[in-house]
Amino acid sequence: MNTKILTKILVLGAIAASFLLVACSDKSNSGSTPGGGPASAANPASAPASGSRSPGGPVSVTTAVAKKRDFDVLIEAIGTVTPVASVEVKPQTNSVLTRVHVKEGQFVSAGQLLFTLDPRPDEANVAKVRAQMAKDEAVLADAQRQLARSRDLMAKSFISQGALDSTQAQVDAQMANLVADRAALDAAQLALSYNSVRASGAGRLGAVNVFPGTAVQANQTALVTITQLDPVNISFNLPQRNLDAVLEGLKSGGVTVSAKLADVKGDIKGRLQFVDNAVDAATGTIKVKARFDNRDSKLWPGAFVKTTLLSHTLKDAVVIPTTAIIQSTRGSIVYVADNGKAVLRPVKLVASQGEDSAVTGVSAGDKIVLEGRQNLRPDTPVSERTPGPGGAASSARASATPASAAP
Repeated sequence: MNTKILTKILVLGAIAASFLLVACSDKSNSGSTPGGGPASAANPASAPASGSRSPGGPVSVTTAVAKKRDFDVLIEAIGTVTPVASVEVKPQTNSVLTRVHVKEGQFVSAGQLLFTLDPRPDEANVAKVRAQMAKDEAVLADAQRQLARSRDLMAKSFISQGALDSTQAQVDAQMANLVADRAALDAAQLALSYNSVRASGAGRLGAVNVFPGTAVQANQTALVTITQLDPVNISFNLPQRNLDAVLEGLKSGGVTVSAKLADVKGDIKGRLQFVDNAVDAATGTIKVKARFDNRDSKLWPGAFVKTTLLSHTLKDAVVIPTTAIIQSTRGSIVYVADNGKAVLRPVKLVASQGEDSAVTGVSAGDKIVLEGRQNLRPDTPVSERTPGPGGAASSARASATPASAAP
């Protein structure tokens, strides 16, 4: 009997515990229902995102006004600084280096003495030629005296005309010998001058490859390299499609070219100087050069620089921020805020430069949607708001949509 009573008590206790668990579960669920109670209010994930449309309300957006103005189309390329002239100095005679007058990296002027070679062999040649020349001058003087006496004797009919002509021929031969001596002296003096190696032009010296006592060979031994640094050229390649614009600019006196160094503030201005006479068939580009003043030596040969060349100017183009353009499956589009609604406008990109683009398909004065356009569809109600501290451009960049976004 006691066993039956104990069993009933245990069953009743289990039933009571089950009812108690069900009641606690109902109370917990009632605090997290999606009806907007305290739990949903505390959950930040359930709050509407910035720029999105609350149920029944307009989408908050920022806009930029399309403007009509002249739009410069610029061509950008990476160029290389190249010297206008770079000369490798070599001796013109076989000799031994006796003195170095300059230091590596030194700036030199045209005609400045760089090296001295051993001049003694050439000085001896000059002395030898001078001696021969003095000998021939003495022989010529004697021949001229003989000619004068022969003329006197001929006047007195003491000698024949043949004898006079023979004496005249001796004088002429000695005069020719003297002319040859003068030419030989000039050649010997020229060879002597080769022992003084001078700068052919102004520039900066590179590494000095020789030292006193070095034996050098004519036109073979490299002594030093002189590189002209002011002015300098910047060489870069442009696409073949820009050839007409570049040639037109070259004919008009050379268009302005800007160079930008990564570690230097501001642009350096130069002018287009050269366009190659053939297009590279492998790359489809044309090689051009621009010349720049380089008094402060900011441009160094071999350095890479970013170059910008003015191709042409679009007159009265409609310009909008580039970030407002959406690349969709329908092509390029923008949204225009018109009478409180978003209006989809297909546009055609004419040219793009930096943060601005010249387009067709919108008119000057249209309010182009920047921030918030990712939440728009055609005829969506919109409300314009003031951009943040970064301005409209920074707001547009912050809300930029992927290229695959579609309305």
